[in-house]
Amino acid sequence: MESTSNMNGRYSRHMMLTEIGDEGQRLISEARVLIVGLGGLGSPAALYLAAAGVGTLGLIDGDKVDISNLQRQVIHSTETLGKPKAESAAEAIARLNPDVKTELYDELLTETNAYDIISHYDFIIDATDSSQTKYLINDVCVKAGIAFSHGAIKEYDGYTFTYVPGHPCYRCLFGVNTPVKEIPPSASSGVLGTVPGILGTIQAAEALKYITGVGEPLTGRLLKFDIRTMNFSIIKFNHNPDCIGCRSTK
Repeated sequence: MESTSNMNGRYSRHMMLTEIGDEGQRLISEARVLIVGLGGLGSPAALYLAAAGVGTLGLIDGDKVDISNLQRQVIHSTETLGKPKAESAAEAIARLNPDVKTELYDELLTETNAYDIISHYDFIIDATDSSQTKYLINDVCVKAGIAFSHGAIKEYDGYTFTYVPGHPCYRCLFGVNTPVKEIPPSASSGVLGTVPGILGTIQAAEALKYITGVGEPLTGRLLKFDIRTMNFSIIKFNHNPDCIGCRSTK
């Protein structure tokens, strides 16, 4: 563990912010955040949350580092090719901030393990590229009353919103009541490498806002951007009264 003086130095720019200060940094240091998927979105999210001093980062991914990942998955490197992504990410985090504890899950998130894993965390970063996993994260978080940041990318576009208990969920946004196991798999597409970097950083910011209570989270608001034009827009959405996710908690 770092000394108090070193910690104050490391996080001094946070602690200079009136809305964060010592108390906000304490909240960050005690927080537990799970990152589901350690690819394009999970890489910057993990690095910025580690740099911010989040006390515990859960890292779950069942894949290994492939050379095709390195165009955008900046937490990995040529030296970690072939390693499990969770292990590779943990090594990078340890180099960046040894005071952050990591909990590794070298596996995929499934209907069998999702509740047991997610329920141990305060905030979830949905950084997966699987539609089935996105709905699974939503359903478990709604049931468990845990906030999460949704993130999705396609080619030059990024999409994100934040679910907080009591606000509209992922199923409300898309109006899909299909059971997780019947959700079709996602199709792969190209992506400009910087797009997930921008979006994953926004997701990290949403986590820090939620932890500290600073600002207004993206609840009931889908943020969309197109990197080609640098146009950012907000689409508001409400509860769907027929949503099987929200309805199950009432």
